[in-house]
Amino acid sequence: PSDLSFRTPSSSVERGRVDLEGGHFFLNQPILVTQRLFWLLRVVTSLFIGAVILAVNFSSEWSVGQVSTNTSYKAFSSEWISVDVGLQVGLGGVNITLTGTPVQQLNETINYNEEFTWRLGENYAEEYEKALEKGLPDPVLYLAEKFTPNSPCGLHGQYRLAGHYTSAMLWVAFLCWLLANVMLSMPVLAYGGHMLLATGIFQLLGLLFFSMATSLTPPCPLYLGTAVLHTHCGPAFWITLATGLLCVLLGLAMAVAHRMQPHRLKAFFNQSGGEGSVLEWNPEEGGFLSPRYQSTAESPEPQDIPLLEASSETCCKEEHPREPDCAP
Repeated sequence: PSDLSFRTPSSSVERGRVDLEGGHFFLNQPILVTQRLFWLLRVVTSLFIGAVILAVNFSSEWSVGQVSTNTSYKAFSSEWISVDVGLQVGLGGVNITLTGTPVQQLNETINYNEEFTWRLGENYAEEYEKALEKGLPDPVLYLAEKFTPNSPCGLHGQYRLAGHYTSAMLWVAFLCWLLANVMLSMPVLAYGGHMLLATGIFQLLGLLFFSMATSLTPPCPLYLGTAVLHTHCGPAFWITLATGLLCVLLGLAMAVAHRMQPHRLKAFFNQSGGEGSVLEWNPEEGGFLSPRYQSTAESPEPQDIPLLEASSETCCKEEHPREPDCAP
């Protein structure tokens, strides 16, 4: 009877375990929120870099220029119009825009947007001949003629060469970006940082090839009526430069952090590989992009289970003692 005062009901044990689990949950809330924010930052940055590499590869705004002028409208015509002429040179061709100010002039709608490409499998000279047959306005044909292979300006050769080499460098950078994402989702953060650094280097190499190829020949003056059209580096060039520098800085930062503070780097990528940690992959939360590490100390120890079972069996035996068999 004296042992009954020290008994603990099973319901009290369960309530104590629930209270401990609830307290542990609330204590881990700030850590979970911080990990989610770091994961979101990594995903957004990675998607931004990949999207920029793809977008600038197909962009037509590597070298741009625009001018407002009064120029002739058609060949062999004395009628002049007031227009805004735009020139956008990309890696795979040139885009020419002609917009009247106002749009309605000479009983016509002056709003043209023509593209001439020199990608592999495309013939720029044939596209220019088709434009002549269509009878496009004189400013469009004048600019398109400056980029033909037989033009004395040499713009076709230099921009076509620049486009091919720059596009090749950007595709290599995109491949390095893919490898960096795969390695950063695995316990090889140092190699992931190296591939991120390579992504930025290849982007900068593409910019170097584009700048060198476009500066091989002296600039060709583009006269449009009473004005001269000058070209300069466009948005695609500058955003590629910014993204390349960002990748280089991130790669160098990861290399330094891996040498100086490897544990903090692993914690930033949710890869706190301390002793007694088990790696779990949850495909519902992003697969390789969101690895979770759960400490084995948080899980119930296997030796606790038989102790609880033994204590419950002891309580049951004490509450329902078996009556001794009576001798006949």
